[in-house]
Amino acid sequence: MKRILVTGGAGFIGSHLCERLLNEGNEVISLDNYFTGSKKNIIHLMDNPYFEIVRHDITEPYYAEVDEVYNLACPASPIHYQHDPIKTIKTSVVGATNMLGLAKRINAKILQASTSEVYGDPQIHPQPESYWGNVNPIGLRSCYDEGKRCAESLFINYHKQNDVRIKIVRIFNTYGTRMNTNDGRVISNFIVQALKGEDITIYGEGKQTRSFQYVDDLVEGMIRMMNTGDNVTGPINIGNPGEFSILDLAKKIIDITNSKSQLIFKPLPEDDPMQRKPDISLAKKTLNNWEPKIPLEEGLLKVIAYFKGVI
Repeated sequence: MKRILVTGGAGFIGSHLCERLLNEGNEVISLDNYFTGSKKNIIHLMDNPYFEIVRHDITEPYYAEVDEVYNLACPASPIHYQHDPIKTIKTSVVGATNMLGLAKRINAKILQASTSEVYGDPQIHPQPESYWGNVNPIGLRSCYDEGKRCAESLFINYHKQNDVRIKIVRIFNTYGTRMNTNDGRVISNFIVQALKGEDITIYGEGKQTRSFQYVDDLVEGMIRMMNTGDNVTGPINIGNPGEFSILDLAKKIIDITNSKSQLIFKPLPEDDPMQRKPDISLAKKTLNNWEPKIPLEEGLLKVIAYFKGVI
């Protein structure tokens, strides 16, 4: 049994990770300030004697004796991370510093949940880990993009300077049950609008592309990354290389839900990437042939069923 700290443990992804780690027989601490996370996501775990819940903001130091740290704490959807951009940057940078300090003191392995947003609006397609990105450092999205880029730099330098055992994964668009209905992510937006029979909002012409992975595939990739040897630090892309236009996604969701929703088009937001697709060859090579197993339509059926019970 390992003792594992998950920051952002009450979030959409964090709650699935906590559940999986508990099912594997570990002791888990969920650390969350509930800005975007919710106790509803982890309430079904609270009867487990090996699960502990702590309300805490990682911009403040935290002390515990653990074997591993998964650092997921940070608002990840544009609506939430742009709500308080300074807080977003502090969560990524000060929060990462605090968690790295903890890992250094207790010699714990620590995994950083980075993001495909470090690639910005990419000029290389698909995006390999060797690509440095194309990010606007003063744009609307910079609080998240640059915060995560700085966090990666902190992780690498804590490893080089202090021998901290680090892991960095770059997470591409992820969806699944327990997504927030108002998080502003494209899949949750489209499903909620379709189920309510409202107009489905597409920004730009809908020709921009994204790659969507189901949360179970992501959790599997993160755990495999944590279990690699100390010589494997990353960053490693974790995503589904299936590529879909936003317009095709909207039509697919309308078809699956049998919705009467109409498509409406609005101007493209500032710095919205036109393409996003992971090169996962390094993940396949490094993480014991990891690759996503759940196709988009199968995952959408699960999420649509979940949202029907929530709305």
